[in-house]
Amino acid sequence: MTYTVGYIVGSLSQKSINRTLALALSRLAPPELRLTEIPIGELPLYSHDHDLDYPVVAQEFKDAIKASDALLFVTPEYNRSIPGALKNAIDWATRPYGSNALNGKPAAIIGASPGPISTAVAQQHLKSILSFTNCPVLGQPEAYIRFTEGLIDDEGDIQVPSTAEFLTGYMRAFTAHIRRHHDIPDL
Repeated sequence: MTYTVGYIVGSLSQKSINRTLALALSRLAPPELRLTEIPIGELPLYSHDHDLDYPVVAQEFKDAIKASDALLFVTPEYNRSIPGALKNAIDWATRPYGSNALNGKPAAIIGASPGPISTAVAQQHLKSILSFTNCPVLGQPEAYIRFTEGLIDDEGDIQVPSTAEFLTGYMRAFTAHIRRHHDIPDL
């Protein structure tokens, strides 16, 4: 069985190291995962005022989430938390009330940063937010990638063998997480 994984990059920068990491992960993913980006850059700031006249771009975003079998959040850490654009996207995904596109969608979180603790704090915040939305998140392994020059080449290949091995295992664990959640019958 093939699973469609929508990945959401928390950074809006086209040259984001997290976008580069997402490309590398798509190359390391097992053959049963098909990764496609769900962009968040065009979403306006969420306001309850939009609920009655839902913007097309927001509906397309929610439809892409619904069409995905699972989600992969690839995010930097801004000021010891998640980027505002990512929080905004999550708000759109769960509104209006009663139409939460994240509900029951298996997910994983990963992130890269040049700092020594990488994205550990942001990921903990994101896990808390996703828990509230009833989005089951892969618990182990956790993946905080310290991004260094030359870690990933221009084609998206990991250049450090131990990192490539770890990330390959991470993607296998994510695949197992997806399978578990899709094999659970509705009660």
